[in-house]
Amino acid sequence: MQQDINRQILLIKRPMGIPDESCFKLITSAISQPTHGQVLLRTRFLSVDPYMRGRMNDRRSYVPPFQLNEVLNGGIVGEVVESMSKSFAKGDFVVGNLGWQDYAIADEKEVRKINTEIAPVSTALGVLGMPGLTAYFGLLDIGKPKQGETVVVSGAAGAVGMIVGQIAKIHGCRVVGIAGSDRKTKYLIDELKFDSAINYKTVSHLRKALKEACPNGVDIYFDNVGGDISDAVLSLINNHARIPLCGQISLYNETQISTGPRIQPRLLTFSALMQGFLVHNYSDRFDEGIRQLADWLKEKKLIYTEHVVEGLENAPKAFIGLFTGENLGKQLVKVA
Repeated sequence: MQQDINRQILLIKRPMGIPDESCFKLITSAISQPTHGQVLLRTRFLSVDPYMRGRMNDRRSYVPPFQLNEVLNGGIVGEVVESMSKSFAKGDFVVGNLGWQDYAIADEKEVRKINTEIAPVSTALGVLGMPGLTAYFGLLDIGKPKQGETVVVSGAAGAVGMIVGQIAKIHGCRVVGIAGSDRKTKYLIDELKFDSAINYKTVSHLRKALKEACPNGVDIYFDNVGGDISDAVLSLINNHARIPLCGQISLYNETQISTGPRIQPRLLTFSALMQGFLVHNYSDRFDEGIRQLADWLKEKKLIYTEHVVEGLENAPKAFIGLFTGENLGKQLVKVA
C-alpha cells in the first residue's frame, strides 16, 4: 500500500573532511503525481558512491555540486507504481539517477528498464551498473590487459575493484589486490581467486610487500584510491605500463592539498600511460558492457557481493561508511 508521505534526505551543510550525520537532514513532503511522459517510482534500492563526496564541495568539477537544502541524488532502482508513459507499465523496475527519497517522479527518458530475468534488480547499481561498467571499460579500453601481465588493483574489495580483478583473471593476468582488512584480503584470494592480496593497514612496508607480490613488476595499475598507496605501486611499473585513473578516495576528505612524488619523470622513463576517465565517457557503449558482464555472470566467471544497509534514514551512515572501509563489495541502501 502506498504511504501518504514522501521521506527525503537533504544535504544541509558542506562537510569539512569526512562527512558526519550533521550534514544531512531527513524531511517529509507530499508525494507528487506524474504527468504525461512521466512515471512515479517507489525507490527499492539506492546507491552510495565515493564520487558523491566531491559533489558535496562547492567547486567546479565534471558534474555540478549538490545544492544545500535540496534532495541528494544518485543511482536508484525503483518500481513503477503509476505510469503516464507508454514506455513503462506499473510493476516495471527501472534504474536511473534520482533523489534519495521514498518516491520519485521521473521523465521516461531519465530511466532505463531493468531485465529482471538476468539477475536481482540490485545488480543494476552494482555489477551490471555503473561500478561494473567502470571496471569493464577502464580495464579493457585503457588497461588493455594481456595474458601473463601483472595487474594491481587498489580498493580491490570495493564495487569497482573486485570486478576489475575478476575481468583481469578472465584475460589470463596475475592479479594483486590492495584492501584495508584481513577479511577483505581473504575474500579476494579465497572467493575471487586473486593471486595475492595485501592489507595496506597492517603491512609494515607496502612497497616491499608489493615487490614480493609482483616479482615481474606492474603492467597495469587500476587506481581507485590515490595517495601513498598509488605512490608505492607506481614505483614498480614496467615499460609501457597502463594506469587507468578511476578514483582517488584517499584524498576526497583532505582539507589541504597534499604533496607527493612527482610522477611525470617515472611515466616518461617507462613510456607509461596514465589516463583519467569517467564511465559516462562510454555511455554509447553501455549496452555492450552490460551484455558482456551479464554473460560472465551467467557463466559464473564473475561473482559479486553487496553490503546492504536497511532503511532510507540510514543512507547517510551508509555513505559515511565508504570512507571508513565498512563495505565489502557494492554499498547499497534498501529503501523498500
